[in-house]
This record gives sequence, C-alpha cells and structure tokens, in this order.
Amino acid sequence: MGPLPINNHQSQVPACRDEHLTIEFDAQAALLDSQRMTLTRKEYDLLALLVQHAGEIIPRDALLMRVWGYGAEIRTRTLDVHVRRLRKKLGGYADQYIETIFGIGYRFQPFHAPRFYQHPVIKPAIAIGA
Repeated sequence: MGPLPINNHQSQVPACRDEHLTIEFDAQAALLDSQRMTLTRKEYDLLALLVQHAGEIIPRDALLMRVWGYGAEIRTRTLDVHVRRLRKKLGGYADQYIETIFGIGYRFQPFHAPRFYQHPVIKPAIAIGA
C-alpha cells in the first residue's frame, strides 16, 4: 500500500491489500484477515484516508478537517476516540498499522513497513486547509 489520491470517499484504485488488511474503496469496506470489519462511517472514512496516504504523516488538523469538516479552531477529542476505536477493531495489528506521531498527528504503516520517526523536517501528507 502506498500513498494514493483521496477523492472524498472513493479512490481511483478499487482496493488496497496487504497481509492482513484489505480496504475496498468502491464498496467502502474493510476486511481484517478476510473478515469484514464492522466500522462506523467515520471510522471507515478515517481508516480509508490514512490508508490512502500510507507512510505519510497526516496532521491532526488535516484529519479533523477532511473527515469531520472541523476547522483548526475547534478543539475536540473526536479524532483520538475514533483512533482508539479503530485500534481496538484492528486488534493485535493496531500498533503496526496506526502510528501516533506525538504532537503532530497519525501515520498508517503497511504491515511490514519499518517503523521509525525522524523529527527534524516534517512535510505533512495533507495540507491543513486542503
């Protein structure tokens, strides 16, 4: 899975797959080890956005704007709650897939991607006002 363009809820690519997780963009469905995940609409939207930008850091403000339509002035824990729920549903794979970049945002990593974070220069995957 690599970075893919996001276009609201649909992607130009019909699906992304790795060893455990499949996202079917056309069907707006996620499968974990071939079992369909039960996700709310916002959980799916968040997961799909993260997957479409796999390997890229997405700032909190950009996620809140793209998934919920919240501006930077809104202070909410909605994102944290949804990430926590997604991690719970991803079970033992959660820490591999969703990485918290403290003070910045989140990054989705494919299953066997190396996990490291270099702090010096950060170019967000999605502009906050996009």
